[in-house]
Amino acid sequence: MAFKILITPRSFGQNDSRPWDLLKEKGYELITNPYGRIMTEEEMIDSIKDVDGIILGVDPCSKKVLEKAKSLKCISRYGVGLDNIDLEYAKKMNIPVHRTMGANSNAVADYAFGLMLNITRKISHIDRECRSGNWKKIKTSEMWKKTIGIIGLGAIGKGVAKRASGFNMNVLAYDLYKDEKYAKENNIEYVDLETIYKNADFISLHLPLTSDTKDLISYNEFDMMKDTAVVVNTARGGVINEDALFDALNNKKILGAGIDVFEQEPPANDKFTQLNNIVIGSHCAASTKEAIDNMSLMATKNLIDSL
Repeated sequence: MAFKILITPRSFGQNDSRPWDLLKEKGYELITNPYGRIMTEEEMIDSIKDVDGIILGVDPCSKKVLEKAKSLKCISRYGVGLDNIDLEYAKKMNIPVHRTMGANSNAVADYAFGLMLNITRKISHIDRECRSGNWKKIKTSEMWKKTIGIIGLGAIGKGVAKRASGFNMNVLAYDLYKDEKYAKENNIEYVDLETIYKNADFISLHLPLTSDTKDLISYNEFDMMKDTAVVVNTARGGVINEDALFDALNNKKILGAGIDVFEQEPPANDKFTQLNNIVIGSHCAASTKEAIDNMSLMATKNLIDSL
């Protein structure tokens, strides 16, 4: 009897047939996400009941979902974040969880740096003004030789640091696990979080959402920042307290923010769309052709190897 596989990411195998070919060669029965969006918990429960493996996007894979997955033998995450999976319950049920480490690092690093440029040079704001007929000069700032604080110096954080070096930026970093050799070779200084909040002109977040990182940046942290600071989050919603972020932007405590991830996507409250000092993304930092191809192929191979 063939293994039944649920595939939830909508972009899976969009550009490259190899992932589909590999799965079909194995004779797997393939079930895809029929909704054209992130699936709800109830939809996951209905879909996962008798599947043997899952290639999982950011759809919920909670204990409530996993309890119904009586045949599940493997979760192959399409991406690197694990906050949508009840890892403790998966471990209890001996269900291995795999990730596509490094597959989208360049895509996310590009996007994070693009958000910083967009905010500090007000590119989107100028575009909107021009479209409405305002062709007056709008004064902005530069990134050249400024200080960037990277919170989470993993593969994506290192990619951002590499791009910052091209702008002759002073690079500060915070990470629980320090790669001292890499830092020394690339002129990166490890510091504590408070030093980043107080000194960085740009702050870029690249860390998972856990109980320790929930609301990592809130009212107190924004109060420490320069009023010219730019904050970028391409990691996970919830790492920044959204009420505190709105307060900081609305009251000009910081210059601006580039936010690609929210606690709820799309956000239930449209208050951020009323501000002109934020660039909003739809969790698309990793959505490049190259990253999609890498993640699709890696997630497929992880699944096949595990099964």
